[in-house]
Amino acid sequence: QLQLVESGGGFAQAGGSLRLSCAASGHTSESYNMAWFRRAPGKERECVARISWDDTRTYYADFVKGRFIISRDNAKKTVYLQMNSLKPEDTSVYYCAASWFYTSPPDPRDFSSWGQGIQVTVSS
Repeated sequence: QLQLVESGGGFAQAGGSLRLSCAASGHTSESYNMAWFRRAPGKERECVARISWDDTRTYYADFVKGRFIISRDNAKKTVYLQMNSLKPEDTSVYYCAASWFYTSPPDPRDFSSWGQGIQVTVSS
C-alpha cells in the first residue's frame, strides 16, 4: 500500500480555482492508477476523476467535465487535481486514492490506499 497525503485545499469563491496535490510514498507509486474522490456531508462518496498509471487514460465525472483536470508527475510521485470554475456544490472533502485496477466506472472498492482527505469550501 501507498501512503497518500493531500494538500492545497481551502476556500474559494464561486468561479474561482484551486489545485489539489497528492504526494505518494512507496517504491511502486508510479504503477498505480490514481483517482480523486469526494464526499459531502450527507452524501455518498463519488469519484471525481481518475488517471491511469501511464497517463494515457483519464476519467471524469459528468459534473466536473470541462472544469477539472487530473494530471500526474511520476518523477515527483504526485497527482494533481486542477479545479476551475468552482461551484458551491463542489464543497466537499476530497480524497486521493490509488488502485492497481482500472475499471469503468471507477469502483471505490478497487482502491487500496487512501489519503486522509482535505476540505474544499466554495462560497457563492
